[in-house]
Amino acid sequence: MRLPILPERPHAGPMKPVASAKTTQAILPSGQLELTIAHDTVRGVTPTMLCWWFETLGQTMTWEGRTYPRYLLWHPRDHIQWELAARSPTGGSGQGAHFRIVEAFAANPAYYVDSAEWVEKLDEEGIALVRRIAGVEVFRLEHRFGQAAGGASYRSRMTVGVASGLSRRPFNFFVRPKVFSDVMGTAWLTHNVEEVSMLENILPALYAAR
Repeated sequence: MRLPILPERPHAGPMKPVASAKTTQAILPSGQLELTIAHDTVRGVTPTMLCWWFETLGQTMTWEGRTYPRYLLWHPRDHIQWELAARSPTGGSGQGAHFRIVEAFAANPAYYVDSAEWVEKLDEEGIALVRRIAGVEVFRLEHRFGQAAGGASYRSRMTVGVASGLSRRPFNFFVRPKVFSDVMGTAWLTHNVEEVSMLENILPALYAAR
């Protein structure tokens, strides 16, 4: 059952346009959809802060006198729900956990996503989220963090589809376009640029007050 699209929340600051980043969208020789983003510098933020953000994403924050789940202010239009579907081996939301992510790119029900993904990696170098069906990887999203003048560098790469094996062709050419279409991929590029840029508006003060 789908969750409703939520009313837009307050903006803690402006979100950058997709033109602020360098993006690519392609179909790989395997048939997988590949999306990449080299984001503009996330000003006032460090890789340590980005790692901490993902480790504490399930917590709340206060904005203009009201308390919100951090996830809902991270993208005040598109985000619907985040939950810790399974804890990490150390009991938290770090590496080895499963995140349930519910969102709709551009607040469009046609671009609705409700997915539980395994946190394959989470440290100061970045985060990798993976989804497998019957042991076969069908989705991978990697964000890589680095130091940059005045802030942090942030590079994203998403692949949707199966890289090899007997299920590759039927999944990539028949299933993938129905569950995550090319036009939905284009909408995700804008969505991700917007949410990453929002971090420079909310994360420095939040991290300082941790």
